[in-house]
Amino acid sequence: MTQARTYEAMGILFRFHAFPGDTMGKFCLVEAVVPPGLGAPPNHHAGETGAFYVLDGEIAFTLDGETRHVRAGGFVSVPDGAVHSFQAAGETPARILIINAPGHMHEAFFTRTGRPVADTTTSPQPLDGRPDVARIFAVATDVGMVLLPPADAAH
Repeated sequence: MTQARTYEAMGILFRFHAFPGDTMGKFCLVEAVVPPGLGAPPNHHAGETGAFYVLDGEIAFTLDGETRHVRAGGFVSVPDGAVHSFQAAGETPARILIINAPGHMHEAFFTRTGRPVADTTTSPQPLDGRPDVARIFAVATDVGMVLLPPADAAH
């Protein structure tokens, strides 16, 4: 059986252009369609670096407490272990390319928290209620990722 390459997770569409197994274990390459207001919560992980290239739209990236808005053509590199998050800004979905190296952690996280959809899918279905936060945290912990509450959740 061939592994699915496209998943919906947390309201975002993730299309794996390359799994680590396709790249001799060096990286995974994922294209994500991120609806306005959605994204990744603050997180960090040892042993994997990341890079984001914005194809369409605008993403608000926070890296080690500093937020910057990145539009199409912009690039952000995330060092191993750095706390980072992102959120689609603006009125339209953003589309980004994500490279994780070596990528095993992210492959496991997105495929385990998401559900496979047809590779012809071009945008995620709207969220139907809140994501299963307990399950997302459990999978993150299992794969070696640390999810943090958003900074504004403390108040």
